Amino acid sequence: MKVPRRRIQSPIFRRCFSVSLQRREVREIEALPERIHPSYKETPNNDLLSLRWPSPPRNILLVKKNHSAVATDAIIEFARYVHSTYPNISLILEPHTAAEVHSSFPFPIYTHPQARDAAYPILNRKVDMTSTFGGDGTILHASSLFATTTHVPPILSFSMGTLGFLGEWKFTEYKRAFREVYMSGAGVGNRGNTLDENPTASSPLNENAEAPVTGLTGWSSIRGKSLGSTRGARVLLRNRLKVSIHSATGSPISRDNTPTSNPPTATHALNELIIHRGADPHLAIVEVSVGGRFLTEAVADGMIVSTPTGSTAYSLSSGGSIIHPLVPSLLLTPICPRSLSFRPLVLPANAPVTLRLSEKNRGREVEVSVDGVRRRRGVGVGMEVRVWGRRGRGEGAGGVGVPCVMRGGLGGEASGDDGWVVGLNGLLKFNHPFGEEG
Repeated sequence: MKVPRRRIQSPIFRRCFSVSLQRREVREIEALPERIHPSYKETPNNDLLSLRWPSPPRNILLVKKNHSAVATDAIIEFARYVHSTYPNISLILEPHTAAEVHSSFPFPIYTHPQARDAAYPILNRKVDMTSTFGGDGTILHASSLFATTTHVPPILSFSMGTLGFLGEWKFTEYKRAFREVYMSGAGVGNRGNTLDENPTASSPLNENAEAPVTGLTGWSSIRGKSLGSTRGARVLLRNRLKVSIHSATGSPISRDNTPTSNPPTATHALNELIIHRGADPHLAIVEVSVGGRFLTEAVADGMIVSTPTGSTAYSLSSGGSIIHPLVPSLLLTPICPRSLSFRPLVLPANAPVTLRLSEKNRGREVEVSVDGVRRRRGVGVGMEVRVWGRRGRGEGAGGVGVPCVMRGGLGGEASGDDGWVVGLNGLLKFNHPFGEEG
């Protein structure tokens, strides 16, 4: 009988290591360190501001366009690069995004608990900066996460959407773009990438900027030289609107439309505030006041109060003017008014506007939306929507608008080009002739 020969493995080919599973873990954002507030310095011969970190940013929020395979692949590639090149950085994702992509990472990521409202106060305490992967809607959504806070972290946006008028960077430039933001504030020190002795000396634009850090910091671990004093990231501070809702007696209204004795929680809008008749077949009758003085009684489908950033959105489709984002103003635009003489108005940024649903209104309620997100409850007869803006430069400007990192040249040019003219011609086809190609 033939006995099967037993196979003996040679010691030379014996596996001498073990294989462990990758760490696919989602952690709570509460465990992260508190937020670092940058400062924004005015620069000579340039209308844009210069971003300065007192110490390297540590917590980065990544926001992507939903239902987009391209954006999903981009956020995975970006996250892997940041983790490998900047190991001290923690990455924060929204809950649904974290559930979708966390298995692609061999390192832990962070998220925040689900909430009923769009804004998450905990993000304002933890997020140092935000990166978006999508179109203009993704930027608006990222801004809405900080709608109830005054200081919005700087936003680095990669254009991967339909239009991309607000998006500055191509995704192929993500390594350069992120390094430019991360190193903004790191001066040339003894080892080439340490801090200056006083990199954020008394910037008047952000009262929340932290004290400068001296000596070796997280910047010291990054290879290569610092960007230098002329290569700080350029920031366009986009103004926001402040919105609150009040009852017929002037009392502040909570989110469920009940009067409250507490001060109203104002919501901030990057694009616009809209009141609209909705499904009601009758035109809305709205009493409009500016600066506490009655202006007119509007009979229309609705009214738009927009920022210069929002002047190229719904307001533009309703016949409103286009306003450069550096102009401190707000725009009052009617939606399909009954009167042909009702023209859009450009007002000072700090002019308070009140929209009150008239007693003459045949419908009992109009819809209210902020940056395209409809409020759960509308505004009834006699109730008021109060809107006002704030100037984006000067003392305390860091708590006024949304700091958007702009795509600059490689030479630290002194021009004030913010890409707005290029976008107006290339994307919106401003004054594009009919019947001609190109």
